[in-house]
Amino acid sequence: MTRLFNDPTAFADEMIDGFVVANHLQVRRVSGGVVRSTRSTPDTVAVVIGGGSGHYPAFGGLVGQGLAHGAAMGNLFASPSAQQVYSVSTAANNGGGVLLSYGNYAGDVLHFTQAQEKLRGEGVDCRTVVVTDDIASASVAEKHKRRGIAGDLTVFKAAAAASEAGYSLDEVERVAKLANERTRSIGVAFTGCTLPGADTPLFTVPEGRMAVGMGIHGEPGLRETDVPSADGLAELLVSELLAELPDGVDDARGQRVGVILNGLGSVKYEELFVVYRRVAALLEQAGLTVVDPEVGELVTSFDMAGVSLTLFWLDDELETFWRAPADTPAYRKGSVGASEQMDAADMHDSVESTVEITPGSAESQEAAVTALAAIEALLDVIEENADELGRIDAVAGDGDHGVGMQRGARAAAAAARTAKVGGAGVETVLVSAADAWADRAGGTSGALWGVMLRALATQLGDTDAPTAATVSAGVGAARDGIQSFGKAEVGDKTMVDAIVPFADSLAIAVAGGAGLSAAWAAAADVATDAAVATAQLLPRMGRARPHAEKSLGTPDAGAHSFALIVQAVAAVFAAENGEN
Repeated sequence: MTRLFNDPTAFADEMIDGFVVANHLQVRRVSGGVVRSTRSTPDTVAVVIGGGSGHYPAFGGLVGQGLAHGAAMGNLFASPSAQQVYSVSTAANNGGGVLLSYGNYAGDVLHFTQAQEKLRGEGVDCRTVVVTDDIASASVAEKHKRRGIAGDLTVFKAAAAASEAGYSLDEVERVAKLANERTRSIGVAFTGCTLPGADTPLFTVPEGRMAVGMGIHGEPGLRETDVPSADGLAELLVSELLAELPDGVDDARGQRVGVILNGLGSVKYEELFVVYRRVAALLEQAGLTVVDPEVGELVTSFDMAGVSLTLFWLDDELETFWRAPADTPAYRKGSVGASEQMDAADMHDSVESTVEITPGSAESQEAAVTALAAIEALLDVIEENADELGRIDAVAGDGDHGVGMQRGARAAAAAARTAKVGGAGVETVLVSAADAWADRAGGTSGALWGVMLRALATQLGDTDAPTAATVSAGVGAARDGIQSFGKAEVGDKTMVDAIVPFADSLAIAVAGGAGLSAAWAAAADVATDAAVATAQLLPRMGRARPHAEKSLGTPDAGAHSFALIVQAVAAVFAAENGEN
């Protein structure tokens, strides 16, 4: 279990602060994460990596000469927000363009894509290469759906070394894609991991058993088997990886490979070396030449007891980059040339997210009072149910939904209060809440709640008093925005399964002449029933997809939290209507 923490929702921020103080000669703090504190060659490509916290050395520990130029660091097991990625990229940019690289998880894809679009809109050439090395998370036919685990390092390392060699952004992108195509990983776990403040691990494995195919966010394994000997584990991992050769490699014999035997948090280095002894022998028997193997902790999962093996199939170019020197807080290879510390005057500024507060009309300011009350009620219900939301999410996911919703709702409420005090109308209050929620929560839910609140805000405006019709139109716009942004449909076992029937029911009631309070209350009941019904669905999207059967009997966490929220808002409307 994780023993040392203060407020669990502040753990990631406090961890980053301490990490930077301890490694200030290599990294500096910026809004959203860290960047190099040393000078980089002007007009070279900046490689910006990132993901959720809880995986050290990934991601901040891999920032430094010869490796990443910056890392966007999200909350525990939750993707960084688009604003965090944008801020870190702005601070890391050397003038040669930006390559974003990260593991293939839904929240990361949403937020990094948003940041890329914003950078491109400002004239910064920005590309993306997602890491898809985990062979257990999807079939060969759907390898674009695979998630990233310890193979992140091979892609980051190759891209960064290409940048150091002066490659253009086109060429750095090509190298990163090639490295990803030639990287394969698989992991096993003996115990689950426990997030700070949680009483139980995200998943458990029976005594004497081992989960095969687990994910680094605590996603359960795809199957279980008896715990083998160290040699038996080596044989399982090697045989699984050699059964799938990358495109262009027809025969393993005569090939050169980089190797990573990665500890996931609480397996001792001595144990890893015992396993690697057999791994090396098996690879030699298969006719492979091992190049610069890495044995240790490169991508972890808090206190998870587990191991992953990565094979990086090299050609001459990739081997040069795999061998290239690097000097970061957590990863060193060879000897890099001395680099000066950056002067304060030379440092690119990171970018804080701000919303300009323009006073709204008297009618809109009055509506803003109700909007703030709704957000306060939303926060209260999330605080009350955070542990349960985390428990539900952990059944087939990573268990971060409760903490992420807490961080988002707290930030949204604080921003809404500030906007309200500044005389904002209802649109500006909701936009302030939307941006703060997306920025602080990160993860898929952070992005989606940011989209929803913004869509609703745009329909309400800062001038006219909202009506039942405009609120219903705003909810409809929020539904459309979610489906367009997240690509989920009804039946996928996501928040959409509650949002769509809620929006449809609200629209029908309002069109029939019902007042907002009555229409909202009825729609909230429909959303609650729909959220309960998700327990009988199999997930078709997100991290839960590979563990579909495990989620049967448990509702979707996002749908459940949405239903809780709309019920809390219904109580606000009822109170204002004199019904309580």
